[in-house]
Formats: sequence, structure tokens, C-alpha cells
Amino acid sequence: MDFRLTDDQRALVGALRDLLAARFDRTALRAAVDAAEAEGGTATPPRDIWRALGETGFFGLRLPEADGGVGLGLPEAALLFEEAGSALVPGPLTATHLAAGAVPGAATGEAVVTLLDARVAGPHSVAHLDAADAVLVLTADRETAEVTVAEASAVRRRAEPLRSVDPLTPLHLLTMADISEITLNGTVPARAVALRREAAVLEAAQRVGSAGRMVRMAVQHAREREQFGRPIGSFQAVKHLCAEMLVRAELARTALYAAAVTADPYETAAARLLADEAATRNARDCLQVFGGMGFTWEADVQLHIKRSWIPSVCGQESAADEDMLAEWLL
Repeated sequence: MDFRLTDDQRALVGALRDLLAARFDRTALRAAVDAAEAEGGTATPPRDIWRALGETGFFGLRLPEADGGVGLGLPEAALLFEEAGSALVPGPLTATHLAAGAVPGAATGEAVVTLLDARVAGPHSVAHLDAADAVLVLTADRETAEVTVAEASAVRRRAEPLRSVDPLTPLHLLTMADISEITLNGTVPARAVALRREAAVLEAAQRVGSAGRMVRMAVQHAREREQFGRPIGSFQAVKHLCAEMLVRAELARTALYAAAVTADPYETAAARLLADEAATRNARDCLQVFGGMGFTWEADVQLHIKRSWIPSVCGQESAADEDMLAEWLL
């Protein structure tokens, strides 16, 4: 069986990479960060980038062509989300992609949709609520129920701002009492279990993209930075760090592609765990390669570190994934 990317898949990834290089390069990324800081951490996704992604079919990638989509599958979506994660594109990409075809304007990038995952009791955080037009709501006790949709304004009235470590990912907090008072006014034609699994794959893809970006940044810096008259990449300790980063990124990428192809719950759990580890540990090790420079505001390493911490804040169930895999293996 041949698992190499097809020519069409490579062309799809190349087109998005070119778009992001032209419309959301490092200058645009830093401008978005500065704007978020100036607004007190209430960053909104750049609407021009959002619409450009919609025009390329990013959000409507898996919609049937008869419905105005591209008609591709989850593997192709994972490839594109990996590129978006590498570029740290801000905004609820996953939720908007999943809402395409159900929420007007989501497929074209005209609408921003975020996700409220209320699977367990207790407070829940939701990202990019200020910028959202609609919210996908996954209930805690109805695994087979249809996914519901709420107006973002109704959710905002119940939510409290939550300080976020990532300037490009503003958060709001809701209690279960708040969630029970939200009026739901629509459904998404998908089951909650399937949608959660797809969301996990797409979120993992973004983290794999960030992990790969950390490898490239560390290697480039190790080649250029000199100490004692030699590039620091010639020192064994730095070589080991970069090699370990590469292994983590490639292992997570392999697990991601398997999960995207099979949509198996165990493959998905493994992909998410490995992607989490690759993103957080690669960001940490890249910081070690950069040294004191990596701690500065001007370095992009700190942005990847902060983004890697967000899923744990938003309640991704790593422990549940670990328990499920352990039960399966034993």
C-alpha cells in the first residue's frame, strides 16, 4: 500500500502554503499579535485572511461539489490544517470548517464559528467568542444526538472573559448553569461522536504543523548562530535536541495521517496525544536552541509555546485518551 501523497494532494498543500506566504507571513502574524495586545487580548481573526481561505475552499473542502464544496475528505483537510498550524493562523479554524454547509457563510469564510464542548460537568472555556457569529454546542450527555448551533450573541451574554496565555486565542468561561440557559436554534447534520473525532484530527493537525515549524526554526538557527567561532549546530548537545524534535514531529505526523485515513477512535486518540507532546516539547526544545533570545517578545518561538499550551486550558481530554488506549492495549 502506497501512503505517499498524491500529486493532487501536494498541489493542494502548495497552493495553501503560497497563499499563507503571501497573505499571512511573519509580518502579518506579528501585526495580529500587536493588535491583540493593543486591544487587551481580544484578538479577532483577520477577516481578509478568513475570506481568502474561504475562497480557496479551505472551509468547504469536505462539502460535496453539488453543495458548493470541493468534495475531498478528512486526509486532505488534515494536510491543510497542518499548514495552517505551521503558520499559526489565528481563529477557530476547526469549528468553522466543521460548520460548513450548516451555518450560512461558514464555507466561504464570511462567518466565523467557534466550538463549545460541554462533555463533562464543570466550567468550560470557548475560544474566539467575541469574533464568532455562531457557536457549535456539543452536549455532555447526548453522545448520539445531533450537534446543535447557538447564536454567538446568546453565548456571549452568559460568558465571562478568561485571561489567555496566547494573545491570538482569547478565551471566555461558562458554567454548566450558563450553558443550560443558552437557546439552541439549529442543528448540524452530523453526530456528536463523529464531529468530536474529526475535530480532534484537525486540532492535532495544527499542532503537528507547529511542531514541524519548530524543527525548521531550530535547525535554521543552529546553522546560523555561532559560538566560539563555530555554528552551534556543530555541538553534540544541539544536534541531539534537533534530532529528538524531528523524531517527535515525524512520529506525530505519521499517527495523524493514519487517524485521518481510518477515522478510528484509537488512532485518533493516539494522534492527539502524540501531537500534543510534539507541539509542547518541540517548542520547549526550540527555545533551548535559541537560548535567551527565544524568551524575547521579538522571537516567534514564544508564540508557538503559548499556542501549544491552549488545548490543555480548553479541556482536551488527554487523560481520557490515555485511559482508552491503555484499555485497548491491555
